[in-house]
Amino acid sequence: MRLTVYTDYSLRVLIYLGVRGQQHLATIQEIADAYQISKNHLMKVTYDLGQHGFIETIRGRGGGIRLAMAPEEINIGAVIRKTEEDFHLVECFSSESNLCKISAECQLKNALNEALKAYLAVLDQYHISDFIHSKESMLKLLGLK
Repeated sequence: MRLTVYTDYSLRVLIYLGVRGQQHLATIQEIADAYQISKNHLMKVTYDLGQHGFIETIRGRGGGIRLAMAPEEINIGAVIRKTEEDFHLVECFSSESNLCKISAECQLKNALNEALKAYLAVLDQYHISDFIHSKESMLKLLGLK
């Protein structure tokens, strides 16, 4: 399974904010510059992360964004479930667009569904805090120290 760029950017934003800490407000431009990615893409990502309750946005002069909860409370599996559009690994996962002639008898769908559940179960074991242990190194890599 391959994650979308949208989910990749979502995870990067959450890691960035986790590294920066709750006391620091970050801007979308700051994050875009640190990762050398499009500010326009990050605007939608951060809006949606706020809608899902992962980040908090503070408007106005001196405003910015920060994590809405502690990094150990942000589950990677939950983030991926919220940011991925669908988990249809093959055509037969979707009842609307399934044109596969053998889907009524094929057992591949069951094996792929089992694999998807295992994939998500592994991700459910991790939180943002698991990826920000080396804060000093991360700050340097992000150009913040």
